[in-house]
Amino acid sequence: MQHRLKIAAVIGSFQRPSRTAALVEALLERFAERLPVDIDVIEISDIGKALGGAFSVSALPEAVRRQFAAVESADFLIVAAPVFRGTYPGLFKHFFDLVGQNALVDTPVLLAATGGSDRHALVIDHQLRPLFSFFQSLTLPIGVYGTETDFSDYRVSSPALQTRIDLAVERALPLLRARQTRVAAELLAA
Repeated sequence: MQHRLKIAAVIGSFQRPSRTAALVEALLERFAERLPVDIDVIEISDIGKALGGAFSVSALPEAVRRQFAAVESADFLIVAAPVFRGTYPGLFKHFFDLVGQNALVDTPVLLAATGGSDRHALVIDHQLRPLFSFFQSLTLPIGVYGTETDFSDYRVSSPALQTRIDLAVERALPLLRARQTRVAAELLAA
């Protein structure tokens, strides 16, 4: 029995289309080519209005609560944010403020970001990685960062960014395959 990995992707952009969403779509496409997966995509642009007025998950509409449940039960997370003024957007952070404190322990997380220039690339290591260290998640050592010049018509067009995406997927596969095998064994034993 092969377990289908549950991937939840959180896109921190406020608009659609967005380069951040395009980066996540490229990553998801590559993972789906290599592994059997079920994918949930959570877009802050879709839930921002409800999210902004909520101080707890219970105050959110049922559809949004299901998105939190998808994140908290995922086998693997892809988390991507645009860089605004040197960091990720506030509503993106607020989303993770409402995620259960112990829900992401040992969950593998691939970090990604987009920004106007290369100057913001360290947002992955200086902003996103500490956030997921708080959750005791397993952030993958490699992150994926793209700038405006890496996209055309909201699609990844840069060979260098595509190479980085491929490398991130290759580096994640051994961990994800091991997790897939472990989860399948646990399901058989149950």
